[in-house]
Amino acid sequence: MKKSATPWQDKLHKNQPPEVKEGPESWNLRSGGSRMLIATPQLVYNKVKTIPKGEVMTMGQLREKLAADFDADYTCPLTTGIFFRIAAEAAEEMSADGEEPELPWWRVVPDNHRLNNRLPGNGLLQAERLRNEGFRVETKDMITFRVLL
Repeated sequence: MKKSATPWQDKLHKNQPPEVKEGPESWNLRSGGSRMLIATPQLVYNKVKTIPKGEVMTMGQLREKLAADFDADYTCPLTTGIFFRIAAEAAEEMSADGEEPELPWWRVVPDNHRLNNRLPGNGLLQAERLRNEGFRVETKDMITFRVLL
């Protein structure tokens, strides 16, 4: 678990509303729309919590599902990545405190299926948990993993 001056659980439960607003023009062109959702860590947590064992969701799919919930054209990729990390770190923080984490954060993979070494366990923990659920995870070196679907 990465250290943070503010506990990850506090960041997860920070009281902030989601916001749908006009996105940056360059992102709007890529997404084909202009209504961008700025989610919250808690919204990301709640969506990830629904991923069943034996399934994975890409970050792109996560953003699409969040956008659909708010009638937005897309969800901000930058803040979603930040909020996803907050959710994952908070879940591991709960686990370290002896609580049963209810968030299967390891089931969310980048669109290119390469595991993120900035998440808890630097990719090793995610790879181990995915393997435990029956997924094949390719190792190129000690820090580069790719989920084979």
